[in-house]
Amino acid sequence: MSAILALIASLTWGSADFLGGLATRRAGVLRVLSVSYPAGALLLTPMAIWLIPGTLDAETLWFSVAIGTVGAGALALLYGALARGPMGVVSPVTAVLAAAIPVIVGLTRGENLPPWAFIGMALAVLAVFLVSRQRGEHLRVSPMALTLSIISGVGIGIYLTLLGLAPESSGIWAATGARWVSSVLVIGVLLVVLRPTRNGNFPWAVAVAGGSLDAIGNGIFQLAAQRGDLSIVAVLGSLYPAATVMLARVFLGERLSRVQAAGVVVALVAVGFLSWP
Repeated sequence: MSAILALIASLTWGSADFLGGLATRRAGVLRVLSVSYPAGALLLTPMAIWLIPGTLDAETLWFSVAIGTVGAGALALLYGALARGPMGVVSPVTAVLAAAIPVIVGLTRGENLPPWAFIGMALAVLAVFLVSRQRGEHLRVSPMALTLSIISGVGIGIYLTLLGLAPESSGIWAATGARWVSSVLVIGVLLVVLRPTRNGNFPWAVAVAGGSLDAIGNGIFQLAAQRGDLSIVAVLGSLYPAATVMLARVFLGERLSRVQAAGVVVALVAVGFLSWP
């Protein structure tokens, strides 16, 4: 059950990243997150109360604050990277880094991993190098986009680790509380940094759909982490680039060079090695 839940989370996250990156290209990171975060929080809250009830205690609240703070920064960086570079490159880079950190934490907590998990880590490093290469007419990956991808991947890895370590009795309250914390932070930054503008052309439907899918993925991942090892569940959840790459190819017509395509394949193979039981 934990593996199935983690794979469902990866599918929703991949779709959410595609929609979030698409909306960010039209409206900017802060404006999109100021809509997508509250939309996800409003969706998760009734689920946490009635559908998947859990205990909301002081420990869960502290986890919510930490998760929400880290998550807001990581997702902002991710959406910024998706808006600046090809989604078929950005998403795998973040995924391999996001998968590696929970694996390391899991090992320090006494989880035993097979030898091929370490092969996956080596392949992850190779994938980051390959996808940063560009040639000729193919899509270029700017240093800024690659830097944002790497930093956001580390942030997402920390985010997944904290979400996976939240109290098992909390249901999905850690994910729900974190979404409200992120909403407050993003809206606060938006009010301070940006002047109010008319949003007649704002991609409301895309932003709300992306935020809703991302929030649902977080709740499902928390349930998966409660039922399985953090290291395995996290890397299965990190398969989300498959959905992002597919959607970007179908709807945006993104093309990659052979070297970049090889990097994407290596990234997905790396996650596969990490998730192989």
